[in-house]
Amino acid sequence: MAKPMPEDIAKSSKHLLLDPMERISEALFGLIMVLTVTCSFSIGGAGETEVRQMLTGALGCNLAWGVIDAVMYWMASFSAKGHDILALRAIRMTTDPKQADRIIADAMPSQIASVISSEQFEEMRQKLNRLPAPPTPPRLSKDDWFGGVRVFLIVVLVTLPVELPFIWIHEATRALRVSNAVAVFMLFVMGYAYGYYSGRQPWRMGILMVIVGSAMVGLTIALGG
Repeated sequence: MAKPMPEDIAKSSKHLLLDPMERISEALFGLIMVLTVTCSFSIGGAGETEVRQMLTGALGCNLAWGVIDAVMYWMASFSAKGHDILALRAIRMTTDPKQADRIIADAMPSQIASVISSEQFEEMRQKLNRLPAPPTPPRLSKDDWFGGVRVFLIVVLVTLPVELPFIWIHEATRALRVSNAVAVFMLFVMGYAYGYYSGRQPWRMGILMVIVGSAMVGLTIALGG
């Protein structure tokens, strides 16, 4: 089987829309948001009306933040595209090969840039000069738009496992305990995944995420969030 060329790798990674760490971060954010509502819910004398109001508030909160997060994602994508266009223009305008090398190196991870020879930098510079002129102003691609939609869905859908116990279990005290247990499990899973993708010990990161996530929820509630 032929090895994928760099262009093929770039195209395949482009369609991931969000990398694993971004998905974990968005899911964690959505979970903390819904926990600030469910954990501050008073079960004393809570009836069906109070539970319904709590569920509506939790879902509404994450809907709002899902929209905000999606817009911020689009803004970041737009800014990144603009930065790439400015870098490409700078490479094409400069007559100093060393300055062009520095611009290319700044756009790469430092460890990768450190192992690239001057000949390879020159080859990249020539290929960049042969690229078609970039759009002005920068435009969001279809993948960028879908990436924002995915951000919104992650932030909103992560509320469902925490809220479902209040729908299925009519006793408020028991529903809250089940909901909290589900939330702790989800925090652990996110921490485990975070550790796996960041090269850390997954189990340790899972436990740490439960501790840190719980502390963040407590702090948010204490500050009136």
